[in-house]
Amino acid sequence: MNAPQRLTDRKRLAILAAAAAQFRSCGFEASSMDKIAADAGVSKRTVYNHFPSKEELFAETLVQLFERSAADLDLPYRGDASLRAQLTDLMTIKLRAMADRDFLDLARVAIAEAMHAPERVGAIVKRLGEREEGVTRWIRAALADGKLKECDPVFAATLLQGQVKAMAFWPQVTMGAPPLAPELHPAVVDAAVSMFLGYFAQAKHAA
Repeated sequence: MNAPQRLTDRKRLAILAAAAAQFRSCGFEASSMDKIAADAGVSKRTVYNHFPSKEELFAETLVQLFERSAADLDLPYRGDASLRAQLTDLMTIKLRAMADRDFLDLARVAIAEAMHAPERVGAIVKRLGEREEGVTRWIRAALADGKLKECDPVFAATLLQGQVKAMAFWPQVTMGAPPLAPELHPAVVDAAVSMFLGYFAQAKHAA
């Protein structure tokens, strides 16, 4: 990807990079907008011009890190391809996104903050939830195409992604486990996809 040419875009990226480092090292509460501004080489006013609050800056930092690894998560549904192949691609991309150490570190900060100040992270949870809408849209399209049994798309997407998160997200952010080893990704994806298809796919499309 080409580096941004506009000065304002370069400043925004510098702020996000400085914020990510600050939040990882200090946590949310102890992080300072003054220090973030200094590390980014911009004024505090510039930081607030881009991000009206520390909560919004933290949310954007998390979303940017997630999207850096999951830019292709919003794969369009294809009626001419097998459900298994498409879901395997989707969940493989999701695993790759969750293997980003920077993202896991910041997710850990967000969860810790949610434990004692849940009102602060509501917007963050909402933003990250929006980044998972691609799987829900895919399921809605597969339903419309008659390939899946009647179901609530949000419920189905949550179950599918939950299988992957159980191995590659929650142990890492709550127990400090290392990112799931790449050689284990195919087995986790295959199990999650197989369970999903076994329950939700129309019989002739479950293979």
